[in-house]
Amino acid sequence: MPEQNLRTMKRREFLATAGAASGALMVSPFSILSAKPPKTKTRLALVGTGVRGTSMWGKNLVENYSDHVEFVGLCDINPGRLEYAKNYIGVTCPTFTDFSEMIKKTSPEKLVVTTVDSTHNEFIVKGLEMGADVITEKPMTTDEFKCQQILDAERKTGRKVTVTFNYRYGPFVTKIKELLAQKRIGDIVSVDFHWYLNVYHGASYFRRWHGLRDKSGTLLVHKATHHFDILNWWLDSEPESVYALGDLEFYGKNNSFRSTKCRGCPHIQKCKFYWDITKDQRNIDLYVANEKYDGYIRDACLWRKEIDIYDKMAVQIKYANNAFVSYSLTTYSPYEGWRIAFNGTKGRIDVWEGILWKEDEQISQSEKHAVEMNQNFEDKPEQYDEIMVMDNFGKYESIKVPKASGGHGGGDQRLLDQIFVNPNMPDPFGHAAGTRDGSMAILLGIAARNSIETGKPVNIEDLTDLKPMAQRP
Repeated sequence: MPEQNLRTMKRREFLATAGAASGALMVSPFSILSAKPPKTKTRLALVGTGVRGTSMWGKNLVENYSDHVEFVGLCDINPGRLEYAKNYIGVTCPTFTDFSEMIKKTSPEKLVVTTVDSTHNEFIVKGLEMGADVITEKPMTTDEFKCQQILDAERKTGRKVTVTFNYRYGPFVTKIKELLAQKRIGDIVSVDFHWYLNVYHGASYFRRWHGLRDKSGTLLVHKATHHFDILNWWLDSEPESVYALGDLEFYGKNNSFRSTKCRGCPHIQKCKFYWDITKDQRNIDLYVANEKYDGYIRDACLWRKEIDIYDKMAVQIKYANNAFVSYSLTTYSPYEGWRIAFNGTKGRIDVWEGILWKEDEQISQSEKHAVEMNQNFEDKPEQYDEIMVMDNFGKYESIKVPKASGGHGGGDQRLLDQIFVNPNMPDPFGHAAGTRDGSMAILLGIAARNSIETGKPVNIEDLTDLKPMAQRP
């Protein structure tokens, strides 16, 4: 039996198990049932050959979606990394250091953008103007002006931008969406949402280009875009106004010693955050071997003084439907996970993930992010995530959702299935995201960043020509 059919069967078996354990989904958003898959392969080009581009959008597509995708070009400003990417992904297509040349010579139907966040707009706009539909990693871009450029280009060209919000697609997150859509606890009046990055994953952002605001837009845009999007999606509304606080009080300039990078650092013995990149051959081949071309250091010192993003953030959000949200992001927690509570007119839903004393499994915190990003397709019905639902004047109910493996809680695979295998599949929960969703997620982070800098609340409608709606269109 073909591998693709085996993987599809696994997903169907998983959904049957999940339904028995936690109540069947209204409609399975993951099953490939009604529309026929495309008969021809999608001509695909990729710009940005870093770890995400070469893994999920590269090697993974070649190994698992070769019946649906044909790579026609790879592009990166770093020629060494580009050559490595071609071999690692396993393609024979031409490579380019000039983006426009790639599009002109290869005429892709779809362009995947996985470059540094602050350059997304450049390649999205050019790609649209040169005749391709665009698939972009989150965040769509990093400020309100670039966001407006993308909105204008999509309207002008008539082409389509897909923003890959993979967290939406996981069965656990989808079950929460289902309960809220059913108004299981009535209308949502407020939400408490707190995300914790551990000292391994959180620190990694400050080693990389993400630690520079002009490249990442701060973690309120790069990382929190995931969180803000699922909030918008869960609440089925759009943010209206934002007030935020943020500071850099742990990483960067706050340490008494520093170096340029972990390799050769004189402070190895006393730095608990020392990271030996040479233990990972892929990082050596992808980054260390190619520093000479562009100067990018993957294991840069997280105490370097040029870091100018926040490492603690707290955000208050008012939605157009009058729901209030309190959100925080911590970047140096001893464990990795999140908590969220929805307060409704008829009850409350409590959800958590990664909270050690609430889970049976014990995953090494140093390996937790690698496990999350792994593109393994095997589901794990013997493990589960838990949702606690409590009615006003009633008892509580525990809903157990079997864990799904694969990147982002199984979301990566289901996202790719919808994009490449069956783009016309039923989408009852609205998993697919376009520029409006991409905009509302980043605008929330941009508004929070602007609020921190000005000390004042920021209205979302003042940032672009999009007007927040009480109910998402």
